[in-house]
Amino acid sequence: MMIVSQQWILSLTILVQLLLLSTSLSSAGSRKSNKNIKTNVFMSPKIELRPGFVSNKVYYDVEFPRGHISLKSFNAELVDEAGNSVPLHQTYLHHWAVVRYQQPKNVTQNRQSGIIIVRNDGFCQQTILGQYYGLGSETRGTNTYIPDPYGIEVGNPAEIPKGYVEKWLMNIHVIDTRGVEDRMGCIDCRCDLYNVTKDENGDALSPNYKGGLQCCPDNTKCKLRKGFLGPKKRIYLKYTIMWINWDVNFMVPVKIYIFDVTDTLKISDKSKGMSLNHDCKIEYEVEPCSKSNVSDSGCVDVKSASFPMQNEGYVIYGVGHLHAGSIGSTLYGQDGKVICNSKPKYGNGKEAGNEKGYVVGMSTCYPQPGSIKIFNGETLTLEVNYNNSRRHSGVMGLFYFLVEEKLPHQHV
Repeated sequence: MMIVSQQWILSLTILVQLLLLSTSLSSAGSRKSNKNIKTNVFMSPKIELRPGFVSNKVYYDVEFPRGHISLKSFNAELVDEAGNSVPLHQTYLHHWAVVRYQQPKNVTQNRQSGIIIVRNDGFCQQTILGQYYGLGSETRGTNTYIPDPYGIEVGNPAEIPKGYVEKWLMNIHVIDTRGVEDRMGCIDCRCDLYNVTKDENGDALSPNYKGGLQCCPDNTKCKLRKGFLGPKKRIYLKYTIMWINWDVNFMVPVKIYIFDVTDTLKISDKSKGMSLNHDCKIEYEVEPCSKSNVSDSGCVDVKSASFPMQNEGYVIYGVGHLHAGSIGSTLYGQDGKVICNSKPKYGNGKEAGNEKGYVVGMSTCYPQPGSIKIFNGETLTLEVNYNNSRRHSGVMGLFYFLVEEKLPHQHV
């Protein structure tokens, strides 16, 4: 991936030197990783659904590899009781997210009191978008593997408070669209199709809120075709994790960043020094275009956000998370260089993994190590494009990227 910046010549020289210096370490890391990598398949708790119904639950203490490890990949898909893949046009996988947390040893398994959420290093505040992994309908067709010698370090005893144990929780949001009147409207969570007028706190929704997470919470029902009847079914999120036992001599930790295009930066506490507060809305409305604002490329809604990166490092991996109707997302550096461009892949059939009209995969970026550096204080810009020939409600524009603060040879 080409860099267009004022430091291009210097970066190229450094890159050549780094590649020469790190060859032996990278080779050793690859051999050790390939020899010692572990893989296991897990199942989420049972999810019961009837036609049109929504399940959006949080499951605590889900099955997960234990110990001080380096996570290499996390892949998932919906399956039925027989283990068969469930197509999106039957059950739509709106999203799933996996969150790391620490819990006192003396509390019962699913009690939430006293837990400490261990969030990623992304821009959003508190627990919003704090997951380590998370995708949606694109899950089956999106590569999550982290190349050697990099990995996500978890389970380090030195980072777990005394008297606590590390665990994982999972949020799974699915919509059963069998027999619904408007399948695409249901997966957009249009409020009129769910007959929802109040939010989770009982307050009336704004008339401008046409659809989104507030209108398809757990146990709601999307409008069915008149007279449609269907059986209750049981499904699971099957997830496959690859990992390696942590070895500081062969592994390089990466940090997880999530950029939300709806984020708005607020500066506070000016008297005590600048404090950056990010307000991530997670979702937004794509208004339909009119004849007067159709561009040469057609009806395209463009949304962007820009924020400074507070820590420097090298980009190892990048991918966007978008909904149906999306065209693509691009993460830019301060001087306009493209850090990563991630585009959706749409299905054209009926089988699971190739469902027509659905986003069934996202392209990913694997820059050559050392070729894409984000500098301390550098302003990043995320641009997200959707086709707005029709309205899309509750869409997302997230960007997930991994950053290594030091290249492999610098850890020696």
